[in-house]
Amino acid sequence: VTLGRTPVPKLMANVSEQALHYPLGDRLPEIGSTIEVAPGIRWLRMKLPFALDHINLWLLRDVQRGREGWTIVDCGIADERTRSAWETIFANELQGLPVLRVIVTHMHPDHIGLADWLTRRWSTPERECRLWISATDWNVARGASQTSAGTGGTGGDSAADFYASHGMPADAVAKLRLRTHYFSDLVPAVPARYRRLMDGMGLSVGADDWTCIAGYGHAPEHIALHCPAAGVLIAGDMVLPRISTNVSVYDLEPEGNPLPLYLRSIAGFRSLPTETLVLPSHGKPFTGLHERIGQLEQHHADRYAEVLEACAEGPKTAADLLPVLFKRPLDLHQSTFAMGESVAHLHALESQGRLHSNGGAGGVWRFTTVV
Repeated sequence: VTLGRTPVPKLMANVSEQALHYPLGDRLPEIGSTIEVAPGIRWLRMKLPFALDHINLWLLRDVQRGREGWTIVDCGIADERTRSAWETIFANELQGLPVLRVIVTHMHPDHIGLADWLTRRWSTPERECRLWISATDWNVARGASQTSAGTGGTGGDSAADFYASHGMPADAVAKLRLRTHYFSDLVPAVPARYRRLMDGMGLSVGADDWTCIAGYGHAPEHIALHCPAAGVLIAGDMVLPRISTNVSVYDLEPEGNPLPLYLRSIAGFRSLPTETLVLPSHGKPFTGLHERIGQLEQHHADRYAEVLEACAEGPKTAADLLPVLFKRPLDLHQSTFAMGESVAHLHALESQGRLHSNGGAGGVWRFTTVV
């Protein structure tokens, strides 16, 4: 579970951004208001209490079983500030119509945090406002919200032991061990019932047909949404314009190899038209999808090269590689995501036969370039 995204060096970000086009320029919706990005599709933003300080959410004009209203895509975290912002949206932006359903792209807290509150807020005795999400992400989120123990890299003994085995310093490990309510604080509940989204599944939203596109590597079963008629892709966290998506190995799947899954997933978006308007969860709506996919692929190719060069100098832990992969100081919140991403690059290169490990000898994993 992560809210992290990999920061891109400023110069690289500027060069990369120049190759993309932002149809709305520098316009951003104020908190509690929306901007129409395409007919029947409205953009809103919610604050986050992290370095990545916002999430983009979407309202889709909808009709379900003859009832007019709105579909919400993604929710924000469960805090009073976000609930208050939603209430302002409800009062001023819905044209007096109800919310009919809530779609969640994946189970990370900034996306699913308020799903339970929103579905309860808009359910009536006659009709339940349903959560729509992939089965994998519903199950993972449901389990994580019901435990006080840290889960999936967020904290607690399991995460602390895992990161310690990859070289995290003892002081950071001790702090991480105490961080035991991270997910459940941000996602106190997940709806007990849901509607399953699957890869290739069609959705009718108002007069438009949308298609679900499953993606892997960032979340267990991330669902992006594509509308050919509108030329729009709600990309979630799979394709972001300015920063690269966090792809991490966690204690729950310590031998995981998510980075090839992620790269294979984003390559699949090349089947969409290059002029598609991409609605990302962070950053501004943009066009230039194929260009951005190429940038992200090159970003990870460059990171592979840096890791191989460092490991050629001698055995390296994931923690040893943090200054190589991340060019700025990291706080504990950022360090956990950075550790997971560092391990992901090591595992990917090991699976390609370009690195070999010591098998965790002495309780710490170290990796060396294959000669």
